Amino acid sequence: MLLLAKERSARDMFFRRLLIVTLIALAAAANLAAQETRAKRQPIIIIPGLTGSELVNRETGELVWFRVSRSKNDDVRLPVSPSLSRNRDLLVARDIIRGIKIVSFLPEVEIYERLLAALKNNGYHEAKWDTTDPNDAGDSFFVYAYDWRRDNVESARELIRKIEALKSRLKTRDLKFNIISHSMGGLVARYAAMYGDADIPASRPKPNWSGARHMDRIFLLGTPNEGSLSALEALLNGVDYIAGINLPWVQNLSRFDLFTLPSLYQLLPQEGAFQVFDENLQPLTLNIYEPAVWEEYNWAIWQDKNFARKFSATEQRQAPAFFRAALLRARRFQEALNANGTENVPVRFHIIGSDCKDTPGGIILRRNEKKDRWITQFDASPFTNSSGRKFTTEEIRKVIFTSGDGVVSKSSLSVDNLVTKGKSAVLPIRTQIFRCEMHSKLVTNAEVQRELFQLLGTAEGN
Repeated sequence: MLLLAKERSARDMFFRRLLIVTLIALAAAANLAAQETRAKRQPIIIIPGLTGSELVNRETGELVWFRVSRSKNDDVRLPVSPSLSRNRDLLVARDIIRGIKIVSFLPEVEIYERLLAALKNNGYHEAKWDTTDPNDAGDSFFVYAYDWRRDNVESARELIRKIEALKSRLKTRDLKFNIISHSMGGLVARYAAMYGDADIPASRPKPNWSGARHMDRIFLLGTPNEGSLSALEALLNGVDYIAGINLPWVQNLSRFDLFTLPSLYQLLPQEGAFQVFDENLQPLTLNIYEPAVWEEYNWAIWQDKNFARKFSATEQRQAPAFFRAALLRARRFQEALNANGTENVPVRFHIIGSDCKDTPGGIILRRNEKKDRWITQFDASPFTNSSGRKFTTEEIRKVIFTSGDGVVSKSSLSVDNLVTKGKSAVLPIRTQIFRCEMHSKLVTNAEVQRELFQLLGTAEGN
């Protein structure tokens, strides 16, 4: 009996040990599987919006944008000539703008830092385009800093070249990226996916989606797919902001600066995507891509009383031709983006934006007979028309504002205007998410980030 009990005890001990070893092995296998799953997460590319990349002098290394005061030696303006591709200076993009320090006693203003921090908190690490190890590509994100002043086609083509160079160096031909793009960065991503490293076709644009072989999902955060009236207002009045954040008392971008930037013209609202009203709040028909319209309504830069003082004699002569070329290029860029025409798109689009903020959706054109000039009104300030009829703030607000994020309307992000014209295939959208947030804060909003990471975390996406 004693021997039998000992044998039973030894057998029980054996099975207990076997169970423990099995459990340890299973746990190790599960951990390894989890690690392998995490390693399979596709790398991410972050593309900032207008003004969202640092610009430095490539010869001196001096930071020109963003800094509180203007550089003594450089400016953000580009040269002015009708040959847009040749209008270059010494500035190059160095990095995405993570945050800025206005004065020492105030906290840093976050721009894209919180988005990058959220990626790190979700298990990603920042990688560099030129030094990333092949074994380090998994769970990584790259920031694409680009010269936001220049033609968006140029920026899209450069993105494709960087991706191809990276994949060649890593020897990962089949590697695909998820793209997180903010504002104008979404237009760069769209063009890159549709046309790869190719300029806008001379004939009718027809995308071949050659860039899509590098991409799985493209997230468009507050992207002006149908343009934004804020671009027109900026060209007429200038702006005081960086990456969409108003920063009074610091370096602004005047209308003379913005006049020289081809990218800004490419953000102008498309035909049918905004409304124009007369002094009676009745609709007008207006083609803002026709240069003569700018002269008719006193929008042309050369009609500004400070034009001669702000531009050299050569620039003054070149200004009209440059302007015509920039408008034409903008129209061609929009045509290229709207030329899809098929639902069979090899990349998945997800849009994230806001629908709760008053956003410019129309302008009012009123005549000031005393000054013999037109007034272009973007806000809801009350006014009295030539017949003595007074329009209140509420009346004006109802006609010139729409829902959006304060800069980009919901309809522009969702390409509603093109959908209503029977062109729903222009941008086949898998997911639409709207949260109440300002344009500049979409990338830092915690709810938006949660939605973003939920989509990134799904194996097949939506």
